[in-house]
Order: sequence, then C-alpha cells, then structure tokens
Amino acid sequence: MTEHHIAYLSCGSNMGDRIANLRSAIRDLRAGPIVVRRISSVYETEPVGFRDQPWFMNIALEIETSLAPHEMLASCRKIEAAHGRIRSFTGAPRPLDLDILLYEDLILDEPSLQIPHPRMAERRFVLQPLVQIAPEVRHPVLGKSIRALLTACPDTSKVILHSELAE
Repeated sequence: MTEHHIAYLSCGSNMGDRIANLRSAIRDLRAGPIVVRRISSVYETEPVGFRDQPWFMNIALEIETSLAPHEMLASCRKIEAAHGRIRSFTGAPRPLDLDILLYEDLILDEPSLQIPHPRMAERRFVLQPLVQIAPEVRHPVLGKSIRALLTACPDTSKVILHSELAE
C-alpha cells in the first residue's frame, strides 16, 4: 500500500504570462503522483531580496502525494526547468518558482533540501496565500500556526490580493 503525505508548496511567477504559468504548474503537478487539494487565491507581490525585477504572482498549494521529499523536490525542479527557469543568481527573475514549504511534520536539514522552508516565516508573500488554505497548520520547528506566523511576520513588502485562479 502506498503511503500518502500532505505537503504545502509556494508557487510564484514574475516572467511571461504569470497567471498562465501558475495554471500550467498546477497541471504539471497533477500529471505526477500528486493531488492538488487546495489552491489559494492569487496574490501580486513585491519582489524581496533582488528588487529590480517585475512583481510576482504567488499562490499556495496543499497537495497530497506519494513522493518522498527529495522526489518532490526533483519533480518541482523538473517543472520549473520545463517552464524555462534558469538559476543564474539567487533571486533572479523566473517564469516559475516552486518551493516545498511543509511536508507533514517533517524536519529535514540537508544541503540540498530544508523542510520546513528555512525562510517561510520571514516572507509575507509565502504566508499570506498559505494562511488562506492552512491557517491552523503548525510550523514543526517554531511550533506556531501559519496564522500566528503571518501576524508576527517582520516582512513589510506589499502583498495584494489579485484574483481567484480559475482553471
């Protein structure tokens, strides 16, 4: 019997048709052993870090999968590459960015993969969509709900509700 896991992803785009890129990412995720259970609204978000680039469209996804964490990461990287993502420098503009935020209550700290995502509690563009679909889910390291993390988030960048993601 295959074991299924609940995970949360952040999905963003700031190149090309940003909304179409998000829709396409969801279709690509569903093509694998992944069930997309919940999708947040779309938020238009100010770039953080490297600021001289277009604003992002961001969503959060709740998924169910039989993939192990490293397999999930490989799947996300493959989907990003299929959408033309080139990792030229940290924070570079990209047609698609998929990050594993949480994978059940797993705590993993390896050079190639950290779960929970190490900067999620400091990023309003991650927490605002995530609180919409998983407000009471707890961060396994910090022990706080996503709602509490958003309330305490030090990030003051703009996160603007844009639309629902019609499929």
